Amino acid sequence: MTSYTAVPFRRGLLSISAAAVAWGVGGAVSALLMRTSGLGPAGVSCWRFGVAALCLALLSGRSPRGERGAAGWRAAALTGLGLAVSQCAYFGSVRYAGLGLGTLITIGAGPVFTSLGAHLLLGERLTRRTAAAAALALAGLALLVAAPAAGPRPALGVALAVLAGAGQSGLTLWARGGGSARAGTGAFTTGLLCLLPLVAVQGGQDVLPVDGDPLVTAVALLFLGTVPTLFAYRWYFTGLTTVPSTTAAVLVLLEPATAAVIGVLCLGEPLTAGLLVGSALLLAAIGALARE
Repeated sequence: MTSYTAVPFRRGLLSISAAAVAWGVGGAVSALLMRTSGLGPAGVSCWRFGVAALCLALLSGRSPRGERGAAGWRAAALTGLGLAVSQCAYFGSVRYAGLGLGTLITIGAGPVFTSLGAHLLLGERLTRRTAAAAALALAGLALLVAAPAAGPRPALGVALAVLAGAGQSGLTLWARGGGSARAGTGAFTTGLLCLLPLVAVQGGQDVLPVDGDPLVTAVALLFLGTVPTLFAYRWYFTGLTTVPSTTAAVLVLLEPATAAVIGVLCLGEPLTAGLLVGSALLLAAIGALARE
């Protein structure tokens, strides 16, 4: 099994945890945008990638060094493809199966796909502590998002959620296996280009915000393109250099926990026993991983 130095390992835990919290906030903002602005799953994803790529281009003024050459652009293309699949499929699952069920399957499937892939492809050993943490985390996640399907097409939503979970796990395994996954200009541009055919098939619908307050929508889109996209994926890929794949997959379960807290504090959702117990189980799982 790979050896991980204590200090870099804990920094990696912090980086991945920060990314998961940012994704949780971004998921809530995205769900609100799809309800109030007229944007659809592909539209939200396009705006996220477009804003992230534009911000990087303005800040750097040129292609980042890590994306130069054939190898760099190949890495950017693979990263962008993975991001496009996972993000668009996740937003689609939320739209068609509801926020609770879509998040449960997408994020809950991550540890399963990643653990199996890491064991079979990367030779990572699943320790008893990590296996117990994964079980605790999945139990907590089930309590947090145990609501029945609330979307109009649950079967399609479930299929998209599985696809989203597989896409995210594929990115994790590739990065842990030595792939130079980078959240750079090329990756976000590739993600945007991958979604354009889907937008064209839909006739350009659900891509432009036609409802809601334009200023609020603009601020929300700027936030989505920076914090949960540009910054969070960089934190995540940085953390993967020192944290095992299965551990990272469990830490990502902070995303739905964050969404649940936002629902109680900001959206007026009830504080249930399931929420309290589920959050406690997730915290116990993360505490166990920090001592691995």
